[in-house]
Amino acid sequence: MGNSMKSASFLMESRLADAAKGDAEALYDLGVAYSTGSGGIDVDLIEAHKWFNLAALNGSDEAMTCRAEISDEMTAREIAEAQKEARAWLQSMDAGRRAA
Repeated sequence: MGNSMKSASFLMESRLADAAKGDAEALYDLGVAYSTGSGGIDVDLIEAHKWFNLAALNGSDEAMTCRAEISDEMTAREIAEAQKEARAWLQSMDAGRRAA
C-alpha cells in the first residue's frame, strides 16, 4: 500500500507543477482526482471545484461541465469557498511569476 500512496503523491506533485504553469489538462486532472477520490486522495468537492474552475479559466470545456455537475452537490457556501481558493491560487501564481 505504501508504494501506491507514494506514486499517488508523486502524480499529484507532477500535476501540481504542470498546473502551476497554467496547464488546463493538469488542472482538470486535479479536479477529477478530488471529485472522484482517485489516486489515493480523499474526495473534496471544494478542492475539485477549485481545480475545475481554474481549468475552465484556461480553456477546458470538460472542466466547465464537471464544475457544473459537482456544483449541484455543493452548498452556496462551499462554492463560494472554492471560488475564493481559486482566486487565492491565481494570486499566488501571479506573485510567484513576478518574483521569478
